Amino acid sequence: FIFTDGLYLRVRKNARCIMVTRDEAFELLNEHNENPNLIKHALAVEAAMRHYAKIYDEDTELWGIVGLIHDFDYEKNDTEETHAYAGAKILREKGWPEEIVTGLLAHTPHTGEPQDTLLKKCIFAVDELAGFIVACSLVRPDKIDGLKAKSVKKRMKDKAFARQVSREDIRRGAEMLELDLVDHIENVIAAMRDIREDLGL
Repeated sequence: FIFTDGLYLRVRKNARCIMVTRDEAFELLNEHNENPNLIKHALAVEAAMRHYAKIYDEDTELWGIVGLIHDFDYEKNDTEETHAYAGAKILREKGWPEEIVTGLLAHTPHTGEPQDTLLKKCIFAVDELAGFIVACSLVRPDKIDGLKAKSVKKRMKDKAFARQVSREDIRRGAEMLELDLVDHIENVIAAMRDIREDLGL
């Protein structure tokens, strides 16, 4: 794998290079989704992935692309039998780098893709949390601006609030990154706050 001038490349044995840009990833996302909330979720996860890539001194473009497309197949494939698998198939047919494909598969536990790299751990750790932070922000008059990690953590105890979000996955994600849950929440809030206008927050 080579990263250069904003392009992520995979060099195959036949010397053919596959280039993936953020614009191409965003186009793919919009090609498969009409629901604006799914687009916003993708942007939130992208922001969180880029934030963590900077913290860990990793490839921000690669991590951002994984965040942006992690759910791109969800609108048409929203069951455990199809979600992520369909997306991975499409990416492989397009010749996208396997690191992006396995990153997509690792964001949800039902695929069985091991979270055995820092990228895979991060995509799993930020996915559910980003959605929960949106829910917490929408019930506040100042939305995400004044949102505190302790408030998010307190909301997690209310099982009726945003009940579709897995609290266990959020906690497990922080543990996988070896972070205190409050610190993890603060990181993702900070990342999402930077794009609050795009998220409608």
